[in-house]
Amino acid sequence: MNNWKNICPLDAIPPLGARVVRNGDIDIAIFRGRDDHVFAVADRCPHKGGRLSQGIVFDNKVACPLHNWTICLDDGKAVAPDVGCTQTFNVKVEHGQVFLAAPNRSSSSNAAAEFFPPLKEAI
Repeated sequence: MNNWKNICPLDAIPPLGARVVRNGDIDIAIFRGRDDHVFAVADRCPHKGGRLSQGIVFDNKVACPLHNWTICLDDGKAVAPDVGCTQTFNVKVEHGQVFLAAPNRSSSSNAAAEFFPPLKEAI
């Protein structure tokens, strides 16, 4: 069962751009495609750890800014001939708001409140 968290208005993410939220020690890049489809992946290229949020977005892919690996945003897989995968997260848009599915965490009462700090812009 997903625990959806309201992240931001869709308009806070530029078309073909990204914003980043943090989950514990993982940065999650939230991308907005030209058609307003959103994707969420770990902000780390599987090759050398480049920040995908700083890459160039095209179609449903992003080019890593370090070595130009292309990562599919819908499944996190590198495009051949490169091999690797970055973690993906469930994300959706409802009524102009972007929601990210919080993974199941400990049952502590503040676990959900700690999941997402304020949105930060990818630079």
